Amino acid sequence: MSEQIRTLIEQWATAVHQCDLDGVLAGHTDDVVMFDVPEPQQGVRGIAAYRETWPAFFDWQAGGAIFEIESLEITAGEDVAYAFALLRCGMPADLGDQRLRLTFGLRKEAGRWLIAHEHHSFPLATDGEPRVREIHEEWFDGTARKDLDGLMSHIAEDVVSYEHEAPLQVTGVAAVREACRAGLEQSTGAVEWHVPDLRVLAGDDLAVAWGINHMRAELPDGTFTESRSRGTRIFQRRHDQWQMVHQHVSFPCDPAATPPSSST
Repeated sequence: MSEQIRTLIEQWATAVHQCDLDGVLAGHTDDVVMFDVPEPQQGVRGIAAYRETWPAFFDWQAGGAIFEIESLEITAGEDVAYAFALLRCGMPADLGDQRLRLTFGLRKEAGRWLIAHEHHSFPLATDGEPRVREIHEEWFDGTARKDLDGLMSHIAEDVVSYEHEAPLQVTGVAAVREACRAGLEQSTGAVEWHVPDLRVLAGDDLAVAWGINHMRAELPDGTFTESRSRGTRIFQRRHDQWQMVHQHVSFPCDPAATPPSSST
């Protein structure tokens, strides 16, 4: 019995991914009710209204999105059953740890299981501060490994960075990658980066983090050089992933001892 339901839901998910509208509609009752991710609050009711929700989703999914079941659990009685599932739903570069949550209500009609209710949702965006802190920890570990790919994985394509040294600003993830590569290659040995007093303020879609960067790099003779600088980083939630969109790092200096350049 549970295997029949599993096959029904798996076939539904496959039809969604293939943008097969007839396949998506198959296996549903005429009076199906769906609580979808977007409005309306009261859901869509009836197979005709259910049908109308899918073309726009298919248009978005055609851009290369993933829609696949990660886990599925089923409980079935004689003529009523329910199931709940987690799905990977999104563009490959934007999936992160986010999952689409689904609950299905099913009933048996004339010996055949049919889906009478679907509830789709994503969790509310409440993870800003802990996620930004986790990203910093991943950066600290990536610096120790000199893992450029890992260091870039949370940086937006259109990032703007004010680095310690010229030029005035570094724009785009490729340019930031080059600046990081040059910095890491200055040390032939171990490199460490930490922000012990990291502060984070986060809203639903924007977060700011700041603190004193502690850098430690190994020299060829086995000794270490250390430095301190100031760092401020701005993050934006894009497609359910936090990405750094701006960075400003600097060393303090005495303007009287180091007058600004007159060049433009």
